[in-house]
Formats: sequence, C-alpha cells, structure tokens
Amino acid sequence: MSGMSGRILIVDDVSTNRIVFKVKLAAAGYDPRMAADGASCLKIAAAEAPDLILLDLALPDMSGIEVLARLRADPVTRRIPVIMFSGEKDAAARMAALQAGADDFLTKPIDDQTLLARLRSFMRAGNAISALADRDATLGLLGMNEPKGMFKRPGVVALIMARAETALHLRRDLAAQGSDRIVVLGPDDIFRDGHETRDEAPDVYVIEADLGTPNSGLRLMSELRSRAGSRHAAFCILDRSPDPASAAVVFDLGANDLVDAAMTAPELALRLRTLLRRKREEDRMRASLQDGLRLAMIDPLTGLHNRRYAVAQLGAIAERSARDATPYAVMVADLDRFKAVNDKWGHAAGDAVLVEVAARLGANLRATDLLARIGGEEFLIALPDTVLPEARKVAERLCQAIEELPIVLDDGRCLTVTISIGLASSNPPTDLGEAKASSLLECADQALLASKSAGRNMVTTGRNAA
Repeated sequence: MSGMSGRILIVDDVSTNRIVFKVKLAAAGYDPRMAADGASCLKIAAAEAPDLILLDLALPDMSGIEVLARLRADPVTRRIPVIMFSGEKDAAARMAALQAGADDFLTKPIDDQTLLARLRSFMRAGNAISALADRDATLGLLGMNEPKGMFKRPGVVALIMARAETALHLRRDLAAQGSDRIVVLGPDDIFRDGHETRDEAPDVYVIEADLGTPNSGLRLMSELRSRAGSRHAAFCILDRSPDPASAAVVFDLGANDLVDAAMTAPELALRLRTLLRRKREEDRMRASLQDGLRLAMIDPLTGLHNRRYAVAQLGAIAERSARDATPYAVMVADLDRFKAVNDKWGHAAGDAVLVEVAARLGANLRATDLLARIGGEEFLIALPDTVLPEARKVAERLCQAIEELPIVLDDGRCLTVTISIGLASSNPPTDLGEAKASSLLECADQALLASKSAGRNMVTTGRNAA
C-alpha cells in the first residue's frame, strides 16, 4: 500500500467529476490522483502504483474497457483493483467490464456511503496482501509471477440461503456458467465438525443477508470470518433490497461483494470468479510465505532444523528451564574425519552419510528434544528436563548408534563413521535464560574440542557444567 491513507487514481474526462471525486476522497482520508484520459491513466498507474483505480467507462482517447485490458496485461498494474463506473445503465457494458477484469461496476450517480464502504473493503484486502508481501523483498519472490493458468482449478462456492429451493435454483443457474463446484449448505451445516476438509473447504461463500431473521446472514459471515477454516474465504452477501446504509454495513462487516438477488446468473458468476481469483492469489502468497519461513528454518539436505532455528529454540528451552527450575542439557556433535570421507568416497557419499547420521540421531532422541544441523558436519542437540547423568547416557548411546552399523551407499559400498560429542548441563534455578544458553553452548563446543583431542568417538563433559 502506498502510504497510510491509500492512493486512489480517478480517471474521468469531465473535470467537474474529477474534482468532486477528489474532494470526497480527500475528506475521507485518501490520497487522490487524477487523469483525464486513458493514456494518462496508464502512465500514472505504471509510475505510481495506486492502491485502487476509479475508471470511467467512456474516455476521449480509448474506452475504459481497453484501458482496463491494458492494465490487466501489464505485470506492474494487473493486480490493482479497478472500479469502473458509467452514467449509463447498460447491462452489456457492465458484463464486458467484469469480463475484462473489473472488480466492480457502479452506475452514476454513485452513492457516497456505498462508494466509501466499497473503498474501505478494497483497502482492507490490499493491506492484507501488503502484510504478506512485506515479509519478502518482492512479490516475485513470493511466487506472484506465475501465469494466470494457475487459476484453472475449479473453486468451491458455498450457497447459504434461507430457503433450500432458492439455493438449489441458484446452484443450477451458476453451474451452467462455469466449472466451479457449487455446494448448498444450511446454516446448521456450517458448524458441523469436518465440513471444511482440506479439499472441500469453500473458497467463496454466497450468503443471503436474512436467513430467516434480519441480518442473520451478516452475523453468520462474521462468525465464519473468526474461524480458522474459513477466515481466508471470500464472502458475497446476497440482499433482496440493498440500500446505501445497509451496503455500507455489509462491506464494513467484511463482505467482499454485495449483490442484488435479482442479479443475473452470468453476472453473479463473473463476480464470483473475480472473488475466487483474488482469493487464490492471496492463498498462493500465504503458502509461498509459509514455505519460505519453513525453508528458512530447515536444512535442505537432512531435513533437520538449521542453526537459526536451533539458537532461537535453545533460548526458549533455557527460559522455560529458568522459569520452571528444571534442568536441561546441550550437546554439540561432530562427525569425525568427515573431510576424509568426502575426499575418498566423493561428496555424494558425504551427503548420504550426513542424511543417515541425522536419521540415526533423530531415532535415538525424544520428540521433545531439539536436533539441528548447525554446520557442515556439526549437530546441536538440546535435552529439556534432563539432568547431567541422563544426558551423558544419551550422548553415549548416540555415539554407539552412529558407529555400530556401517552406512550403506546407493552403489552398495559400505563405510563406518563415528562422532565426537561435547556435553554441558544447566544448574537451575541459579542459571538463567538465554545468557546461560549461550554460555552452555560455548561450554559444549569446548568439550567437543576436548573429545577430538583425546582421540575422537567419545563424549566429554564441559568443566563448568554441574
């Protein structure tokens, strides 16, 4: 987002209209920009990346539809929300705009309450996307540059109506418009355990505003937005008699779109596809971010946690130990003569050894223990709620697990490796937090050097450990 207020580009060839829009938007706290024709719109959009564009259908140099098509074809501007408007009540033009990628189409005169509520809805959605994008340097790094073919997988649209026959009739009409899966749910079905499985969770909910009682559909939407399984879905409210005041409430409660019950099935299908497209983009960004965070904490070769994660977790273990007055132990394990393995057997064999050693270490530790690869052939192990004698037994068991069986390579060759371990233990309740964790890690490192110097394949306990 460009600034706290939100930058909005107003595109209208009538100067009076531009000024009226500008005054209203500035009074509402937005940062308006103005363009009088399509060429100026395209130039400003590319240079300033506004948060939203208000685009007139009729412009002097090209049609608003053509401008929209060019915006959607440019990677820099294709995701900017566009609200088209016109003084003509032309259903064909409205459909053409939606087909070209407009996010909404409003007919003049545009009610102030409805417009501002609609803008707030788009700004909230934009802020959510920005919050994801800010976690990385560019949107491209988050996978935002995939082609539109990504969205060919059918979505799941849930219809929730007061009368089952109304929902079934709408499902039939929508099913004729595309390949999305349309399901009918009763209000009670929403809260049934398991209705939102991974493969069948609705992408879009179409909810009637009044499900038997006034505004009960809006209350249901608010409840769904608060639940983990549906909070990222898109919501379309169907109202049989929408008015400006109720429209503002609908959008401010979190709806992504508001439609009249009299809307034709083709137009509703286009609007739902727009909601689905934007929802999928957010899902892909969220998944890319989660993958990035996961990969930032995982060693790609062994699948173990890496140093960054391990240091943070060790600090957390230390804090819990200080708080609960419980002991914990830290080990640093290092493969003996690993360079010789790479030199004699090759780096592919060295990688196979690291993978196998990681697996054996993990198999001999508890689920609550911390195991991480913190260097080329170096591993960090932390044992919560463990006194020194128990920790030493674990360390000796790990040495034995690595040495006792040869490692079989893919080509059938076998080799035997050993590890050396340095061990240190906390001494609660006098030892506190992260500072102690750092000193314990250093103590374990020094103990590891002693194991190496004393002949390798052994466990050495740090001197200042209890």
